[in-house]
Amino acid sequence: MARRADRRIAAAVQWLGLVRDVGSRAARSAAADARDAAALVLRDGVHAARRPRGGAVGDGSVTAAEIVAAARRLDAAGMMPSKSGNLSVRCDGGFLVTPAGLPYADLTEADLVQVDAAGAVLRGHRRPSSELRLHAAVHAARPEVGAVVHTHSPRATALSCARRGIPSFHYMVLMAGGEVRCAEHATFGTEALARNCVVALEGRRAVLLANHGVVATGATLAAALTLAFEVENLAGQYLDLLAAGLQPVLLNDRELAEAAAQFADYGR
Repeated sequence: MARRADRRIAAAVQWLGLVRDVGSRAARSAAADARDAAALVLRDGVHAARRPRGGAVGDGSVTAAEIVAAARRLDAAGMMPSKSGNLSVRCDGGFLVTPAGLPYADLTEADLVQVDAAGAVLRGHRRPSSELRLHAAVHAARPEVGAVVHTHSPRATALSCARRGIPSFHYMVLMAGGEVRCAEHATFGTEALARNCVVALEGRRAVLLANHGVVATGATLAAALTLAFEVENLAGQYLDLLAAGLQPVLLNDRELAEAAAQFADYGR
């Protein structure tokens, strides 16, 4: 058992190092193998699960009512103030996305917009989210992603305005795949922002957008929603440390790998 644990920790260390090599196809392939071995992907934000291989992974059973409920929950929690933020869920041939400019308290199932993979509207009477390009880019680049949640949650957004990410000061960064990076700045709604987001998301499930907000992804809507809330929680903790004049002590690769190995059996 000890040898098995050591092997899993070693694989996790390998993965934690490899995913920092942004843009390398070889690194992505090796990282996927190491990630599977260490069971580092946290299913629905709690349990460990292997990353699906091949083909898109969508919610499947998610309903329009659940998408509306998720948007309203984020709005009620102050995560998407002043009609900001948006979310999408993969479906056959494209994805469902929330509309632009509509208060989420007034959102209904009929207001959701169905688009194809390129973002062309297939069904719906409203204009799709202003961040349609971002959602389309993430879904295209990450076939394992079933849902994308974009928020303007206060504390994570504040951190993004300093153009700082969330370092590995707490093991819960593993929910995002490791430290949460801050993507380079670009104007909202642009292709440049979509590209910057995809680059920063390499090997991760969440990212901050400079001077903007948060993008959280998941195989399911529930997973993406849970991660969005956790990123806000982590950002708050990190800012509290900085405000107190304390310098966070960051976890090293082995400490993160040991935590990942613990997560692999969590709740089983």
